Amino acid sequence: MAEESQVTSARRWRWGFAVRLLFAILVGAVFLYAGITKVSAPMKFASDISNYQILPWSLGVRFAFYLPWLEIAVGLALIFQRLFLGALALAIALMLVFLGATIWARLQGINIACGCFGTASSNLTLTWHLVIDIGLFVALLGLALAQKGRRASDR
Repeated sequence: MAEESQVTSARRWRWGFAVRLLFAILVGAVFLYAGITKVSAPMKFASDISNYQILPWSLGVRFAFYLPWLEIAVGLALIFQRLFLGALALAIALMLVFLGATIWARLQGINIACGCFGTASSNLTLTWHLVIDIGLFVALLGLALAQKGRRASDR
């Protein structure tokens, strides 16, 4: 009887691990794609940042050169499970900033393409960007909760 319980527990652990890994890879791939699409056209991305009317142009340009590389690093860390907790924390923080900026723009009546995925996102409405951002944020929170639960069970 105890052996069946161990087998069931092992299967449950493998299933949970596979689901967490899949979510980490998917979210990591989104961050990686987002970074790669913007890294080759930082001034276009700076213009997209400026359209939100939150930051001064000079700060937006700095972010436009830095942020894509951060997204690439976070995406790679999530995919390859290296520096995972740091990447997860950064991804959650980035999503909070992206969500905040998108909601702010929406409240101000600014309906712009967010620039999240470079020119690939130019056909998406602000509402769709909000849906995508919320989906990513929920997936990241799920990963964080799963990581917390895994660490608690390791003790």
